Amino acid sequence: MNNLKEYLIPFVGLKIGKHQFDYQIDNTFFKSFDYDEFNAVSVKVDIVLEKKSTMLELDFKHKGTVNVPCDVSGEEFDLPIKGKLKLLVKFGDAYNDENEELLVLPHGEFQVNVAQYIYESIILSVPLRRIHPGVKDGTLTDIIEKLESLSPKENKKEEQQNNDIDPRWENLKKLLTDK
Repeated sequence: MNNLKEYLIPFVGLKIGKHQFDYQIDNTFFKSFDYDEFNAVSVKVDIVLEKKSTMLELDFKHKGTVNVPCDVSGEEFDLPIKGKLKLLVKFGDAYNDENEELLVLPHGEFQVNVAQYIYESIILSVPLRRIHPGVKDGTLTDIIEKLESLSPKENKKEEQQNNDIDPRWENLKKLLTDK
C-alpha cells in the first residue's frame, strides 16, 4: 500500500473550484491490493474534485478494459468496463468512511486518499457473470461444440424404463379399484 502515494490528493493548497486529476490504472495497482482476478488491466480514471468552503465533492469516472477468463468457456477476453462514483468529503471530529458516498475527515487533514475508491469502483463495474462475446453471438463454434458434447444428455433407455410399468404394480392398482 506504500506505493499508492500518487493517489493522495492534497487539497489544502487548491483554490475553491473544480480541479481535474487523471490516472491510468494497470495490474500494479491491483497487486498492491493483493487482487489477482484480472489478467491485464487498462483503465483510465478521471476525477473531478470540486473544492467548496466547507466540503469537497469528488466525481470519479472510469472507462477501459480488463482481461478476464470467460465463466462458460474459460477463454480469456478483454471485457470493456465503465462506471462512475460520487463522493462527498466533509470534515468532523474523527475519520469515518462507513457511508459509501460520504467520507468524514478530521479537522486539520490536508489530503484525501482516493485509491480505495478507484479500486472499489473498478471491481464493482465488472459483471458477476463474465461471458465471452464469442459465446454470446456463436462465433466461438469449436468451444461451443465442445461444451455441447460434454453436456449431459438424457438417456432414452431410462425414459422407456419409466414408461414400462412393472405388471405387479398393475395388479396392486386393481386392488384399489376393486372396492
